[in-house]
Amino acid sequence: MTRQYRLFTLEEAVNFALLALLIFVILPAMLDPFRLNLFGKYLTYAFVAVGLVLCWGAGGILSLGQGVFFGLGGYCMAMFLKLEASTPEATAIQSTPGIPDFMDWNRVTELPWWWEPFQSLPFTLVAIVAVPSAFAFVIGLAMFTRRVGGVYFAIITQAIAAILTILIIGQQGYTGGVNGMTDLRTLAGWDIRPDSAKLVLYFVNGALLFLCLLAGQWVRKGKVGRLLVAMRDQEDRVRFSGYNVANFKIFVFCLGAAFAAIGGAMFTLQVGFMSPTLIGIVPSIMMVIMCAVGGRHSLLGAVYGALIVNGAQTFFSEQMPELWLFAMGALFISVVMFFPTGLAGLYEDHIRPRLPGLRPRRPGRAEPIATAAAE
Repeated sequence: MTRQYRLFTLEEAVNFALLALLIFVILPAMLDPFRLNLFGKYLTYAFVAVGLVLCWGAGGILSLGQGVFFGLGGYCMAMFLKLEASTPEATAIQSTPGIPDFMDWNRVTELPWWWEPFQSLPFTLVAIVAVPSAFAFVIGLAMFTRRVGGVYFAIITQAIAAILTILIIGQQGYTGGVNGMTDLRTLAGWDIRPDSAKLVLYFVNGALLFLCLLAGQWVRKGKVGRLLVAMRDQEDRVRFSGYNVANFKIFVFCLGAAFAAIGGAMFTLQVGFMSPTLIGIVPSIMMVIMCAVGGRHSLLGAVYGALIVNGAQTFFSEQMPELWLFAMGALFISVVMFFPTGLAGLYEDHIRPRLPGLRPRRPGRAEPIATAAAE
C-alpha cells in the first residue's frame, strides 16, 4: 500500500519559518555590516552540516573529509574570480600579462588548459557542483561497492583530505600554494568587496541554504530517506530485500558533496579568498562537530549548530585569545556528555513535550523495512 508523506508537518513549517525569520530579518536588522558578513561566512558551513545530516544522521555514513568538497567548490569559484581579476591591463607589470599573479611568480608562462574553461561563468557555476559531485561519486563507487563503511570509511576520507591539501600546497604555480587565491574583486564585472555587495551575497547565501534545506527535507521524507534510515540500522536486511545499498549510499554521499561545494563557493564570494587550510583534516572535523552540536538527525539543528560553533569560536578568540581553544573544547565536551543528540535532541526531549498538543518523539528512528520499501 502506498503511503503519502507531506513535505512538512505544521510544526516543521513553523520551525523553518522561525529560522527564515532569524536569517533574513533579525540578523540583518541587529548586526552591523562586518558582523553580518561574519554570519554569512558561518552560514556557508551550514551547507556542509546539512549534507552531513543526510550522510551521517540518516545514512550512517560518517565522512571526515567534507572539507574536500567545500574546498573544491570554493576553488572552482575562486578560479573564475581570479581570472577575471587577471586581465592583461590589470597585470601589465607581470612578465606574462593575462595570467594570475602567483603563476607569474612561479614562472608559469601560459594559462594551463584546465584553467581556460573557468573563464566562463556558466561553466564555473556548473563545475562548482559537478566537479565535487563527480569526485564524491568516484570515492563512493570505490568504497561502497566493496562494502567499506564505518570507521574505515571515515579514516579514508580523512586521508583524502590530507592528500588533497598536500597536493594543492605542492602545486603552487597552478593553485596559489599555501597562500591560496587572494585579491578576488569582481563577479561578472560586479564588485564584491563593498558592504552593499556583501549584504546582497548574504541574502543569496541564505536563499541557497534554504533551497538545500528543502532538497534535504524532500529526500528525508521520501522513500530514499526511509531506506537510508533502514540501511543505517539494518543494512543487511535492506540488502536481502533486494535493494542495492551501494547505490543509495553513493547518491546521498554525492548530494552531501554538492551541498558542501555550494557552501564553499559562497564562502569564496563572502570572504574574498580560498585557501588549502579550509580543505584539510582539522576543518573537516570541525564541520562534523557543527553537525553534532546542532544534532545529526535534524536539518535545522545542523544550521543552528554551524552558527553556534562558529559564533562561539569568534567570541572566545576575541575575548580570551590565549584560552579560546580550551573554551571551545569545554563546549564540545559538555554537549557530548549532557546532550549526545545535540541541541535538536535537547529540544525533542525537554522542550517539545511541554508544548501544547505535541508528544515526545525521537528523530531518525527506522521504520519497518516493509514500510520503507512500499511504493
